[in-house]
Amino acid sequence: MTMLYGGIEAGGTKFLCAVGTGPDDLRAEARIPTTTPDETIGQAIAFFQEHAESLAAIGIGSFGPLDPNPASSTYGHITTTPKPGWANTDLAGQIGRALDIPVRLDTDVNVAALGEHRWGAAQGLDTFIYLTVGTGIGGGGMVNGRLMHGLVHPEMGHVRIPHDPRSDPYPGSCPYHDDCLEGLASAPAIEKRWGHPPEALPADHPAWALEARYLALGVVNFICTLSPQRVIIGGGVMKRSGLIALVRQNVQQLLNDYVQAPAIREGIDNYITLPNLGQRAGLLGAIALAQQSIE
Repeated sequence: MTMLYGGIEAGGTKFLCAVGTGPDDLRAEARIPTTTPDETIGQAIAFFQEHAESLAAIGIGSFGPLDPNPASSTYGHITTTPKPGWANTDLAGQIGRALDIPVRLDTDVNVAALGEHRWGAAQGLDTFIYLTVGTGIGGGGMVNGRLMHGLVHPEMGHVRIPHDPRSDPYPGSCPYHDDCLEGLASAPAIEKRWGHPPEALPADHPAWALEARYLALGVVNFICTLSPQRVIIGGGVMKRSGLIALVRQNVQQLLNDYVQAPAIREGIDNYITLPNLGQRAGLLGAIALAQQSIE
């Protein structure tokens, strides 16, 4: 019997669940609306119970904040999330107890980074970052071949970047910091600033020049801090054609040739890139996390 692995991409609006071994071998999938913890987790458990005989482990990439420290008494919990009803939810523990198999949990962006490392745009690299730009902005990745952890986990979307209220009077959408990177450049920030969701704005709208500038300011901070071998940027906002090229141009301008690396000076198109796995990076990364727990 082939050993199968479960993956969950746990998002604020939906849980994506799958069973398989990788991009070319997904045996079953399910999309579950994120409602209450009991209802949502219960439906996820029911899905995996259908494949329990061949299931070796489950990996979860979740919205947060959460506790990814296996030595902690609250490992696997979603902690102080603003999502109503989900604070202090033992996500990994409930699933592990119900199915009696190992369950590993990490941030949604770290897990997406793991998927890109195993099957996508970060293959062969040991230090890189993965950013997602959508309902929020999150970041994760690897340093020296290990997923980023520490005090808690990276919160790259909440770095502070220059904000000139004269040229951009929008105060920011973050309930904690107003005009952090997420507060200025997430999809809700774009919609609240311009009165339309990102997908409704034309390609020549001034929103995109401003968005590219803010994202580039964040990326430059991460390049100078972590010295990643590649920067992968995914998420719904990055579906806008031409946005990634604008980000690259702004990064080169802001760095002003300070970082003397050919990857930035001559190969920027490969250095700052979209995920090879596209919107499936998180779900596939969760399967990779499950495999890692057995390996």
